[in-house]
Amino acid sequence: MSMNTKTAVILINLGTPDKPSRKFVATFLSEFLGDGRVIDLPYLFRKLLVNFIIVPFRAGKSAEMYRRVWTKKGSPIIYNTQRLKNKLQKQLADKYEVFMAMRYGNPSMDNILSEIEAKQFKKLIIIPLFPQYASSTSGTIIEKALKIIRCWNYIPELKIISEFYRNPLFIKAWVENIRKEHFEDVEHILFSFHGLPERHVEKTHDNKSCTEFNCEMELSADNHACYRAQCYENARLIVEELKLPEEKYTVCFQSRFGKRWLNPFTEDEVLKHAQKGTKSLLVVPLSFVADCLETIVEIDAEYRELFIQSGGEKLIMAKSLNDNDFWVKSLSDICLK
Repeated sequence: MSMNTKTAVILINLGTPDKPSRKFVATFLSEFLGDGRVIDLPYLFRKLLVNFIIVPFRAGKSAEMYRRVWTKKGSPIIYNTQRLKNKLQKQLADKYEVFMAMRYGNPSMDNILSEIEAKQFKKLIIIPLFPQYASSTSGTIIEKALKIIRCWNYIPELKIISEFYRNPLFIKAWVENIRKEHFEDVEHILFSFHGLPERHVEKTHDNKSCTEFNCEMELSADNHACYRAQCYENARLIVEELKLPEEKYTVCFQSRFGKRWLNPFTEDEVLKHAQKGTKSLLVVPLSFVADCLETIVEIDAEYRELFIQSGGEKLIMAKSLNDNDFWVKSLSDICLK
């Protein structure tokens, strides 16, 4: 078989259940939460905790949430990523072949990487679809990809994109999305990132706190791998483009599952602003490149309801990048470089 001179590009997102039923959601949660990079506890304790406590109690509620986002086309994270894949394929043209996979669920990394192996590409670019690096997102995707690829007879030239939050076209894509929402007319903007346990972040700088490394204020050689530092830097780059005054925005973290998680919490900020008389909020979900459960339900439904019930008048969510043209160009730029 002759060598395939094309470059393979694989876009990998978190994943979704195959169906929004309790059975399929339970299977998905078991795989997701059973990952040692997601819940970093000893194997046996983690399995007992996930399969006998977390999943039995959460599967029903999570299934209900998935039913709220499901459409005739299926799960939004699947069809949004599919549209992105198709647009990127057109942008990159014939010298590249673009694939998509999910870390958990389908289309699985095992099946898609098996397809890539069979085609014997000379080069493979792996892009976890998470702008800021975290061990529980990009880290687990890269780890699994390498575990699969190391068994191949022919291992192609590999390029792994562990983060891309500073890519100028990525920033431009978000600036365009924010401008579409008439950000000048809202009283305050919340840049909302997905939450993480503090201990996950502290591991990146010798188990010391972010305060010691000034992670909220600067990105340096000492904290460049810190998720919190990357989030604040991501927000700063957008703030500079939009020329926002400091009092106009807040960086915060959503989807918390414990007290010692990155803060301030988005939910608390929404409530605080409503109670102090803020009438309009714009929430920008900078961790998510495709609309999903965390944007459609958590922000656009639950936070909006909380804000209005607590005295606010209007909460707007900036849509995720999905297949935004600047976002497609950003990925193309990453591949071509």
